[in-house]
Amino acid sequence: MSAMSESRYIEKKDYLPRYAHQQTMALLESSARLATEYANEKEWLRSLKEDFPRIVPFLTQRCGLGFRGRILEIGAGRAWLSAELSKLPAVVEIVAIDVSPKILKEEAPKVFKTLNANAAKITRIPGDFHRLDFPENHFHFVVSSAVLHHAENIVQVLREAKRVLRPGGQFVAIREPVWPLVRIRSRAKMLSKLLATGVNEHFYSLADYQEFFRQAALPMEVKRVNLARGFKYYVNKMVNGITHARFAFVGTKKGR
Repeated sequence: MSAMSESRYIEKKDYLPRYAHQQTMALLESSARLATEYANEKEWLRSLKEDFPRIVPFLTQRCGLGFRGRILEIGAGRAWLSAELSKLPAVVEIVAIDVSPKILKEEAPKVFKTLNANAAKITRIPGDFHRLDFPENHFHFVVSSAVLHHAENIVQVLREAKRVLRPGGQFVAIREPVWPLVRIRSRAKMLSKLLATGVNEHFYSLADYQEFFRQAALPMEVKRVNLARGFKYYVNKMVNGITHARFAFVGTKKGR
């Protein structure tokens, strides 16, 4: 990889997350954070190569999202979403922030290489999504993947996203764990497993997320996400929200 195609990393030596929980997330090794969602590294790599590349096309083709201009990814982690968005011709620049400088600095470039990202478009900066260090009306899109439920104050995160969005800009949150109407796995069992990893997760219903967006004064649309193919696509379409819940939340800042 030539220097011209590399992602830029900006060091912030005085950086400190706002909340104690965010500081814990920053200190956890990459493998520990992945353990909250994946059984092992092999399963993560399978999702990275097979599942994740299907998400952005779904969002653009099925959900009608026209990613373009300047994009901010909050809670980026290994920044696979930034990698996928960087391939879109209309996307000019992406800033990826995360509470963990180590993961951003050491792990994200490996993902960029695996996914053949246009890494030159991506700048990585340590940052806390509760307090974004960017001016108002700066980004066309703010995006996140499986991030909001980690926040100590979701409404504050949404207000910050709204502040840095340009008028008419959109905040897109994907892969949030949403409690379905029928809870096949017990909440207590799932939380017990997650607490064993050292991360205190929060889980919310669809109504909870709708209320968070309402409090942030960020009008939100709920879009059902279905990455299945063939007959399974139609089955998933019928039961999404009942036995499982996969949605994208799209908040649009008023104005032009």
